[in-house]
Amino acid sequence: MSTEEQISAYLAFLPETQHNEMQELHEFMLSILPDAKLWFLDGRNDEGKVVTNPNIGYGEYTINYKDGTSRPFYQVGISAKATGISVYIMGIPDKKHLPDTYGEKLGKAKVTGYCINFKKLKDINLDVLETAVKDGVGISGGGN
Repeated sequence: MSTEEQISAYLAFLPETQHNEMQELHEFMLSILPDAKLWFLDGRNDEGKVVTNPNIGYGEYTINYKDGTSRPFYQVGISAKATGISVYIMGIPDKKHLPDTYGEKLGKAKVTGYCINFKKLKDINLDVLETAVKDGVGISGGGN
């Protein structure tokens, strides 16, 4: 199954309310990162155990680990959770950048070093989210 097919199957599997929100957010991400590599992570580790919610990812950057190893990963990811939606913006070294720059402007969202959590898209300012995503992609040095 292609990445696009995996994403479509995941979105179709979600309850209607989450499906509509995630479909809209996915289309929004595609509009602001049109050339980004697509990822789908099913939430399972190498042993097949579920360790997280499934994620849709966009773009690519390299995660460098303390032990000297590295691996490619998405720059921006989205995930539906029981409490709402998470947007992950990876690769920003300053963990205060997102909350300090966008926390107050986003609307009804909890903003951490790399994650923006909110219940519904209508709760946040999409223009500010777009700026935060593009800013994060610029900081992490990618866009592909």
